[in-house]
Amino acid sequence: MAGTRLVLYLSGYILRYFVIKSSISENIEKRVEVSTPVSSWKRVTEGVHLYRQGISPYLGDVFHESPLSLLLYEVVTRYFVDWVFLLFVLCDLLTAFLLGAAAGKCGKYLAEKESNSSKFVTQSSTVLLQNSDVAKVPLIVETVYLLCPFSILACVGRSTSVFTNVLLSLSFFCMVYGFSTITAVILALATYQSFYPVMLLVPTFISTFERKKTTKERISVALLILVVFVSTLTSLLIISFKVVGSWDFLWSTYGTIVSVPDLTPNVGLFWYFFTEMFDHFRIFFLWTFQINAFIYTLPLSVRLRKEYTLLVVILLALTAVFKSYPSVADTALYLSLLPLWKHLFPYMRQTFIVGCIILSCTVLAPVLWFLWIYPGSANANFYFGITLAYNTAQIFLITDLLFAYIKRDYILHHGKKTEVDGKPVQLELR
Repeated sequence: MAGTRLVLYLSGYILRYFVIKSSISENIEKRVEVSTPVSSWKRVTEGVHLYRQGISPYLGDVFHESPLSLLLYEVVTRYFVDWVFLLFVLCDLLTAFLLGAAAGKCGKYLAEKESNSSKFVTQSSTVLLQNSDVAKVPLIVETVYLLCPFSILACVGRSTSVFTNVLLSLSFFCMVYGFSTITAVILALATYQSFYPVMLLVPTFISTFERKKTTKERISVALLILVVFVSTLTSLLIISFKVVGSWDFLWSTYGTIVSVPDLTPNVGLFWYFFTEMFDHFRIFFLWTFQINAFIYTLPLSVRLRKEYTLLVVILLALTAVFKSYPSVADTALYLSLLPLWKHLFPYMRQTFIVGCIILSCTVLAPVLWFLWIYPGSANANFYFGITLAYNTAQIFLITDLLFAYIKRDYILHHGKKTEVDGKPVQLELR
């Protein structure tokens, strides 16, 4: 196993290295599916240049990263300019390692929970998880992330979403290993960087509640997590104010994410709608779109209160669909965690359709972009149609995964009944 993992990581490194050093890396960096206004490395270099000239990069509409990230990028581009690519590659390898380690712990936890439960009607080894079923899950998760075209494109294109993925994978790692306080700190860093990870506080609370037996312990730990998260985030914002000398960065970072002033095309849903939107409707639909990213957190946390690991995957997937400036890096992160739930795959009904749609969209998106921008034989509707199909496929994947979980949970508790009171059983996802 160790030898296989070593070969895998070497393959992931070599693949990224040679693509970065090839002539196509510059074209990949310009792709709108990879680089967004809030994750483009080109915008990072422009912001760093303004900072070195004594001009605040937050006065214009170029730089949208956090001030502490600005300082990090300034140091990296000043002293390690020839090794910037290595930073992205190493972060990708670290993300794969953290996801694999977290998946290994989750797999053992799920297998032990099912084997120790007395509430299940069925005791069939073909339904219940066994330790042998989850033994290879960490390697599969690492393989999916390291060899996924989306993660490779994000790394080669030097999207700063690679750094966000490191923080999210580290928070998931700490969450499943029970380091609740450290998880709160990491989530504060991730929220400071990209706003949307604040939703992952909910599965953090749920994971902590599972480990505590009494209500008093649960309340005290929840308050501790909340205090640590808020104090860490507040400290980061105050330090950022000291670095920049003003609060202008708030609008350039979080204000840009929330208000979506830059309508550069990407794989998300915002850009086309707000290009066509009348100004007097903009605020209403802006709130509607942003609420979409958060509104599912509460009902999902109630239904998946016993499976916080699945809740994390679903929330990451919903973020990849409904955030204002998504990229393929967001999709790569949650796709790599799906093998953790491979015991649900037999109960899923739309995997082939979803796979075909995502594959076709991945191939057709650059083609339709070229036809739109260069010869002008297509228009924005063509490209948006592809991004709409891409996000629809992700929604189908999320709902199919949820339905598979509910169906398997029903079988565990009630057995494989085909009739109840003489009537055929039909499960519906509502």
